[in-house]
Amino acid sequence: MTMPSTTDSVTVLTGMYAAEAEYLATGGPGEASFDLLAPFFAPNVELHQADALPYGGTWRGHNGMTQFFLAMRQAWETFDMVEQEFLATGETTVVLTQVRARARATGRELSFPILQTITVKDGQITEVRPFYWDTQAIADACAGSAPTS
Repeated sequence: MTMPSTTDSVTVLTGMYAAEAEYLATGGPGEASFDLLAPFFAPNVELHQADALPYGGTWRGHNGMTQFFLAMRQAWETFDMVEQEFLATGETTVVLTQVRARARATGRELSFPILQTITVKDGQITEVRPFYWDTQAIADACAGSAPTS
């Protein structure tokens, strides 16, 4: 088996992010078809979210990804990826994303970084592991809890 080139993973991820933006712009989960995103994700894809988040846990397969997007929609009124930087590329790519979001439950606006490791094999994403700087701040904003100091 040949290793995917750097260009392949960047091309897959760039295409996926564009498809995700189109998916969300056309109504997102519950309204738009996941078919826009499906070609970018392997049928057995795994997305691992921090357990402390309202959408925490491991989401598997295309159905799991669809359910994840529904959970995100319940948590966030807006979720904008304002800046992305590819820090390392190859079969496992590292992407730093700056997010600006507004929690649906509280209306609180947050800006925060997410560092993701994304594995691309045979032209499809097989695993995504996002790492958040402050999961407590995100959970508090989404649940309406008072900030802790």
